[in-house]
Amino acid sequence: MRIAIADDDGESLVYLEHIIAGMGHICARFNDGERLAAALLRDTFDLVMLDWNMPGKNGLQIIQWMRQTLDNPPPVIMLTGRTAKRDITEALNAGADDYITKPEEDSVIAARIAAVLRRTSASASMDKVAEFGAYRLDRMAQTIRHLGIEITLTAKEFELADLLFRNRDRTLSRAYIMETIWRTSADLATRTLDMHISRVRSKLALKPENGFRIFTVFGYGYRLETIDPAKDLLPPE
Repeated sequence: MRIAIADDDGESLVYLEHIIAGMGHICARFNDGERLAAALLRDTFDLVMLDWNMPGKNGLQIIQWMRQTLDNPPPVIMLTGRTAKRDITEALNAGADDYITKPEEDSVIAARIAAVLRRTSASASMDKVAEFGAYRLDRMAQTIRHLGIEITLTAKEFELADLLFRNRDRTLSRAYIMETIWRTSADLATRTLDMHISRVRSKLALKPENGFRIFTVFGYGYRLETIDPAKDLLPPE
């Protein structure tokens, strides 16, 4: 998972990054709300952790901005020293998924992060076998069948297809895909991602008549869209 943390206290950022990395997730740090907001416009995150008091946009303003601006805002955990019940109520009513008051034990923070990700993330559902329309994914064998016919894929092509299906109808940034599948920056292998997207689209025949298509969001990334073939293929009136 990719988690963004925003806090104007450098020690808190290092502390949180240590917890998140220990859970096996990727962390992006921001020391003010404006920088976080700019990153949210160009990148994809599975979770955002916010301090309340920050320069630029504060934590509460970030939550409100996300709900108004982003098509699919990620879940939010407020991690702050503000302990008043009215503050907790205000943050939760604004859209925060959880509220943690500082200081808190590492294990508790990790457990609360895991709980929010389980509730909200498309990646939380990792059954051995999953079906998406006429596509059947076997994660143990790393195979995909369409209408009962097995499709030959490389390991990376399977991982990419699995990621897209789990996050269908959600736009994923290039950086998110590269870090999730290749554990590297999108800047290091631009053509690698484009080539694999093209191969997955072609091999799986991801087109409207089969219920899905890969949509390119120029300057940002890709989205696997769910299509209703009956509606999409109707002749114009």
